[in-house]
Amino acid sequence: MVVTSEISTREAEVLALVGEHLSNAEIGARLFISVRTVESHVSSLLRKLEVPDRRALAQHAAATRTASPRPATALPKPLTSFIGRGSERAELAELIKTQRQVTAVGAGGVGKTRLALAVAAEVAGEFADGVWFVDLVPLASPDTCVVAGTVAMALGLGEQPGRGFDRAVLSALADRNALLVLDNCEHVRDGVAPFVEQLLEACPGVSVLATSRARLMVPFERVYTVPPMSLAGEGASDAVDLFMDRAAAGGWPPNHAMRDQVAAFCERLDGVALAIELAAARWTTLGLDGLAAGLDDQLRMLSGGARADDRHRSVRAALDWSHALLEPEDRALLRRVSVFMTVFPVEAAAEVTGVEKGSVAAGLARLVEQSLLAVTDTQNGTRFRALETIRQYGLEQLEAAGEVDDARAGHLRWCLAEADEISVMRTDRRLRFDTAADDFRAALGWAGERPDRRAEAHQLASRFANLLFTRHFTGESQWRYQQAAYFSDDPAVSADLLRQAAAAAGCQGNGDDMFRLHRDAADFAQRAGDLARASADLATAAACVYRFHGTFENLPGPAETRALVDEALRLATAAGIDHVDITRTATVVPDVAGVPDSATAGADSGPSVRTDEAFGDGQEMDPARVAAVRAAIALAAAALADPFGAQRNVADIPVSEMISLAERAVEFAHATGDPLAESAALDILAAVRSRAGDLPAAAATARRRIRLLSVAPDSPAGTHELIDALGQATEFGLGTGDLPGARRWGRQLAEHPMLAEVGHTATSRLLVADALAGNVEEVLAHGARFLEAWQREDRPARAELGAAVAGVRLIHGLRDDFDAEREWTGVLQQLGTPASDTDGYQAVFDALLMLHHGQPIDALERIELTPADARTKVTAAWFPWYVALRAEAAALTGTSNAATDLADARTAATGNPLALAIIDRADALLAKDRDRLLSTATTFDAAGCRYQSARTGILAGGDAAAQAATTLTTLGLAPMTAMVHL
Repeated sequence: MVVTSEISTREAEVLALVGEHLSNAEIGARLFISVRTVESHVSSLLRKLEVPDRRALAQHAAATRTASPRPATALPKPLTSFIGRGSERAELAELIKTQRQVTAVGAGGVGKTRLALAVAAEVAGEFADGVWFVDLVPLASPDTCVVAGTVAMALGLGEQPGRGFDRAVLSALADRNALLVLDNCEHVRDGVAPFVEQLLEACPGVSVLATSRARLMVPFERVYTVPPMSLAGEGASDAVDLFMDRAAAGGWPPNHAMRDQVAAFCERLDGVALAIELAAARWTTLGLDGLAAGLDDQLRMLSGGARADDRHRSVRAALDWSHALLEPEDRALLRRVSVFMTVFPVEAAAEVTGVEKGSVAAGLARLVEQSLLAVTDTQNGTRFRALETIRQYGLEQLEAAGEVDDARAGHLRWCLAEADEISVMRTDRRLRFDTAADDFRAALGWAGERPDRRAEAHQLASRFANLLFTRHFTGESQWRYQQAAYFSDDPAVSADLLRQAAAAAGCQGNGDDMFRLHRDAADFAQRAGDLARASADLATAAACVYRFHGTFENLPGPAETRALVDEALRLATAAGIDHVDITRTATVVPDVAGVPDSATAGADSGPSVRTDEAFGDGQEMDPARVAAVRAAIALAAAALADPFGAQRNVADIPVSEMISLAERAVEFAHATGDPLAESAALDILAAVRSRAGDLPAAAATARRRIRLLSVAPDSPAGTHELIDALGQATEFGLGTGDLPGARRWGRQLAEHPMLAEVGHTATSRLLVADALAGNVEEVLAHGARFLEAWQREDRPARAELGAAVAGVRLIHGLRDDFDAEREWTGVLQQLGTPASDTDGYQAVFDALLMLHHGQPIDALERIELTPADARTKVTAAWFPWYVALRAEAAALTGTSNAATDLADARTAATGNPLALAIIDRADALLAKDRDRLLSTATTFDAAGCRYQSARTGILAGGDAAAQAATTLTTLGLAPMTAMVHL
């Protein structure tokens, strides 16, 4: 393999991670660069290393690793050295090499975590894709999805719309050879056990090392009981070595002559590592005699209490003893900070203790000195944390002292303040949120169960939901919006939160939840006496059925959606909105029943408002509310005409009537001043105009949506609307031949952070635009991202991805890469694309490939429909390309009716300059007019359509053909076969 130029340091880093089979999103997270930057580096590497695709790039990375490659590891670095346990390390390491699931079982404090970390580091070289550590301590719920979410975060995976974290993890690890270390499983065994079982079944190259106080009870589990530290043996004692090392760290190393006394002391602690470390921390102040005396007192105090495990008794003895030696204020501090799930700052500790910050800081330092807390420096300053065993002990002390409610209340106040502060941060927001998220969850778990704390629980759930959404944890954000709604005592507030939850569901592609939540919002609005908003919610639910029909698993039927609109009309009338203009709807859609006579009278006189007790004791209804209701119902009326073809519930509705309905919906929505409402109405109007064959108008409408949404809020509803608008603008940009615009909007989709983990969805639009333009490098790079993400999501059969797959297949065909072409053909077949090819994209891409290979007769057979027939059977965006390529194939074959076909095609392709240029080129071929043929290249060049420009030169022959052949080679394409040269 020849390297044409040197790769940069950053490219080398990207190459190494590609070799570890990381996705672009994972590489970006690892290197702290954007997905777009990763894609650029991958494209550059493909070119510099002269390899055809990402698979070959990964193979190259593997082949060029150093002689002793070290796989990626993600293990925490202990603050202290690891002492002894040579035989345990060897035994556990051997088990991991031969068994796929090993559970290191032992009492709290025996040293399971440190042993697991040491062994995992030793065996890392056995796992090509690295070792990953997952701390399960912060988890409060044993739910499998919560466990999977924690694992996903440790792996650097984000949430994927429409799919849980469990499936994301299984897909990410499906073809990996890796070791997963799951630490502290005992309190979430019910969630860990099924997750591990699924993981082992779905990921044959993955092994699991778990630490737990009890076995997981899953198939294939091999239990390794972690013993206490060795007390004696051939002159050596791991327990004594540990004590001596930790005691020496205090600046006063014990005399070697004291080893026998230390050994006797450690034996009384049963060799439990945590107990020994806690005792050693007191060495400099108490000496060995003082330590022994203190332990004697504690053991006598505990002699009447039963313990399930003798070793556990020793840990508790050491903890009780260390706790008793603390000053009263330090005891209070230790038990109160035990409410924190993860690291916490001094300010947080001051909040839960109610003590002045300076005093708290001094107390925390004393607890660190006694090994009861750990301290670490972070980007956000110094943070403290209690080891889990000590934290649990502190919670027991908190309970015994009767201070749980006070400490939890302080913790809740801190969480509220922290959430507020994170919300306004401009930098380091992600790290700060990730650190606090488990505390937010814990605070909500406590407050949500106490009626007197519901108001604060509502506030925290609402703020947490917003933060989760901006962090792109969309699934949990939906749940937290719902939680906040049900915590609220104000049904109007609950209704608004449920609308946000519905939008979050929409962002995940979950139409069923979106529909349900809009209906739930309507119920709460009615409880609040806001019949107007309830009417709008029901109308919005009905419109969603048609606008987002492809996201439903159980699509509501026409009768159900019509009934929603009926109820929306009834509520609007009851609210005093007497002149909802649905005149055309009642005429065109007779199944909409129950329309009051007043609803069709005085349509142009504007809304009349009345006073009603439901709206504030005789106050006039807000005109903005009236406008919103009218807009929502007008949108539903336009959607009921089914411009998307989701449900053919209305027979033979003239397109002109559909356009009229949609335009009326836009008019009402514009009057609200709400860009999201207007965008939704414009979505309907664009679809209707497309159906009418007016692609330029449809494209202009889609662009208008994007302009509107540029000032829309960065909220679930705004994000959902923007993603939909970008997809629509890209599609209609393709239909009108605006490839630069289509690529611009497609790239915005590909780079949208909400889609970072669903590369197949994110890149699908951009791939089509780049394929039509002949941008080979971009298609190869994004195609690799598409394929990787699609395979990771278990190869979903989504027909809407077909155009992207067909586009990638075209590029491989143009490169004469027949193996890759067959691979992508297989992908296309797995998507469940219809055999009838009603969308037209398969015929278009197939014809382009056939024409490239000099097969115009085959191309003409592939696109056999006349423009008149194609207009009703081919999707509007593909129609101009279809008729243009049919005209070129006819011209190249010299059919007798080629001239007629050209005339029909020119009329049909109006509005798409690229399609018209292809037709003009075909006309020049028939007329053997070389100059006119070459002039069409200007149009292709202006649109960045390099392939078609080169094709023009090949067809022209002569010097132009030679230059065009060089262009094709530069693009990375195979030579073109030309049946005709002018």
